Amino acid sequence: MDVSIIGSGYVGTTVAACLADDGHDVVNVDIDEEIVAAINEGHSPIHEPGLDDLLAEHAGGRLRATTDYAAVRETDVTFLAVGTPSRDDGSIDTGVVEAATQSLGEQLGAKDDDHLVVVKSTVVPGTTDELVIPALEAALGEPVGESVHVAVNPEFLQMGSAVENFRTPQKIVFGVDDGDQWALDRLHELYAGVVEAADPAVVETGLREGEMIKYANNAFLASKVSLINDIGNVCKEFDVDAYEVADAIGLDDRIGERFLRSGLGWGGSCFPKDVAAIIAAAEGAGYEPPMLTAAVEVNDRQPERLLDLLADHTDLDGARVAVLGLSFKPGTDDVRGSRAIPVVEGLRERGATVVAYDPVATGKFREKHPDVDIEFADSAAAALDGADACAVVTDWDEFAALDAEFDSMASPVVVDGRHVVERREGITYEGLTW
Repeated sequence: MDVSIIGSGYVGTTVAACLADDGHDVVNVDIDEEIVAAINEGHSPIHEPGLDDLLAEHAGGRLRATTDYAAVRETDVTFLAVGTPSRDDGSIDTGVVEAATQSLGEQLGAKDDDHLVVVKSTVVPGTTDELVIPALEAALGEPVGESVHVAVNPEFLQMGSAVENFRTPQKIVFGVDDGDQWALDRLHELYAGVVEAADPAVVETGLREGEMIKYANNAFLASKVSLINDIGNVCKEFDVDAYEVADAIGLDDRIGERFLRSGLGWGGSCFPKDVAAIIAAAEGAGYEPPMLTAAVEVNDRQPERLLDLLADHTDLDGARVAVLGLSFKPGTDDVRGSRAIPVVEGLRERGATVVAYDPVATGKFREKHPDVDIEFADSAAAALDGADACAVVTDWDEFAALDAEFDSMASPVVVDGRHVVERREGITYEGLTW
């Protein structure tokens, strides 16, 4: 199929490259000329394992990028994959979605063939009905469902494994208006290669249900992490190994073993934003969700607990503290919602000098937080050299291999927020929840 994708961020670029690899002809539409140029040159605008290889293989062939919205007229399907940033109250800002929809509608009004518009952006229930469809109809001058059809197809991509997630999904969700078989058929045709190769569950549902499934998915996973962290905090008080407890309860198939690594908490571009958004949407509808609110509260407390453990062993005022890890998780350079941010800010508030190291995210951290007063090291060993304490924030594999590097510390105090450093003689070691 001929596919256009509005937006070339993390989701749009990954989906474009994977669909091109699956045999579709894809064009990315983005207003950022630098991103468009990078894609056309076969370079990924984001750090994601496997993505550079796909772009290098397909750019200039089945995949191209442009700033011209007119490109959508030559395609059968258009994905809306633009950002929905958080407002101060946690609700999502749909301004970019609305603007992209209006521009898309203006182009589709000049097209004769039927066209499918797929909302890939993460939007709260009702957004497609109340914003996307009216904006399209205003631009088209006709009701949606005649020549232009609309569907919701939420993404379930995890940073660091997004390419693999697209290729081997556990589920694919198709949300359409009742009776729109044409839209369903196009979605099945588009994903036929993925379904044949991976045999995922294919969920056919309504527009609002499709929107909500994404939020429910992330809210449940975030809550599971907060619950195991709270259990881990209790374990710490009783000198119980939280990881042995987690291994045992994970054997219960009602619980499952995944997302049971207690520690510093969740971050990134999805969990914090999506949980805040669905809380704000629920409150706007008249319901205050106590479980989700509690999940956020537990998550927000974990960095403070790490700082307290550091303070138990080190006078932080004037101390030099190494922070290992700036990305919110290994395998990505994304620092949005990273637990390193409150840790670094808390250390600076307590008078510490901070020297930080991350394998790939230093540049992004500098860009997103230019006013944070810290030093950056070019290796873990350099960050640890002469440090009075160390906080492990991201569970990169190279941190698990550290050993003799801790001997160069002025005082070998290690507070491990991710259960990656091996306890040994000569290190004062504290796990966050164990």
